[in-house]
Amino acid sequence: MFLKKKPMWGKKTKLKSSYDVVIIGGGLHSLATAYFLAKEHGITDIAIIEKNYIGFGGAGRNTAIVRANQRTQYNVPLYKEALDLWPVLTKDLDYNLMFNNCGNLNLMHSEAAMKAARMTIATAQFHGVESHLIDAKEAKELVPALNISEDITFPIHGAMFHPPGGVVRHDAVVWGLARGAAKKGVEIHQQTEALGIGTQNGKVTSVTTSRGVINTKQVLISAGGYSAALIYDMLGIKLPISVLTIQAMVTQPLKPVLDHVVSSGAYHCYANQTLKGEIATGAHMDPWPNYTTLNTAHYIKHQAEALSEFLPCLRGVRFMRIWGGLADMTPDMAPIMEGNNHVEGFFMDCGWGYFGFKSCSAVGKYMAEYMATDVCPDMLKPFALKRYQEHKLMGETAELVSYSPDN
Repeated sequence: MFLKKKPMWGKKTKLKSSYDVVIIGGGLHSLATAYFLAKEHGITDIAIIEKNYIGFGGAGRNTAIVRANQRTQYNVPLYKEALDLWPVLTKDLDYNLMFNNCGNLNLMHSEAAMKAARMTIATAQFHGVESHLIDAKEAKELVPALNISEDITFPIHGAMFHPPGGVVRHDAVVWGLARGAAKKGVEIHQQTEALGIGTQNGKVTSVTTSRGVINTKQVLISAGGYSAALIYDMLGIKLPISVLTIQAMVTQPLKPVLDHVVSSGAYHCYANQTLKGEIATGAHMDPWPNYTTLNTAHYIKHQAEALSEFLPCLRGVRFMRIWGGLADMTPDMAPIMEGNNHVEGFFMDCGWGYFGFKSCSAVGKYMAEYMATDVCPDMLKPFALKRYQEHKLMGETAELVSYSPDN
């Protein structure tokens, strides 16, 4: 006899015909927003609608790195608060999120990169984020396995060391937030596809799903790489977003060799060692827009070559698993968050690229405040869509991705 398992976040509920709030997407931003709506604002009549299962997208397809060493005055405070919230959430959810602030080491490979790092560090320190510029020898003291010789493609000149950064177990965050939200009355409906948003007189009235129509006055779309297509299909709003594949992989388990997260912009490579001893490593996103999560031999070769140069102790180590996820990239590599501007009662939270995981705790808090009060929090105001019309791009990166308005 087989026992029917119930979700770890509580008893499965029937989909009702109406809710105060419907959230489309079962990822971390959706779960965090629902949790804070219930916890901080007493709004519990919420349905999270997910086509597949919670954590299906970027929430379950990342390398679990968290940090607050962004470049701009608008991004740094948001990511700092997100970083500060991990131990708070661990306690409030009564769930071990496995937060480890092991520190983040960003390698610099030229004097120009060192100068740019000084600007980034100054911005971080101005906002109260600990960050230091160190030379190559100091970097090797932190990570003895580093190759700081001159006979590699991109010799290491120094590094930006960000001690508060680290890693959080991404699936634990999914389960912890799901359980925390469900305990407060939020309903999570998996295998339920959102098909359309109904409007009347410029206001949200309903959401059509594969299981029927839900009446509601507020809708949030926060569906990662699928957000831009959903928003365009359902409401005709075009967003400057390109969807790109980003790949990652892990090696066989090893004895402890990396005490910190190590990344290199020149090599387009980052790595950290998991609790199981695996080296989790990722790179830059694929350069062409697509919706595939397939993996490529080119990427495996790239990671092997890059890691073998600046961490030569990994030569000969076997890669065991590889996966791909979708990064919804904006031209300035900063997200789009706003509500009520196109249709009353409609909110969007998208365009996170590969920064979505590390931001979810703070974004959930502020998006919940936005939806509960209909007043945009100061923290989110710089991330409105109109910045593109006003030519006020964030400047988070100099590498602007190309996009088509019809994507």
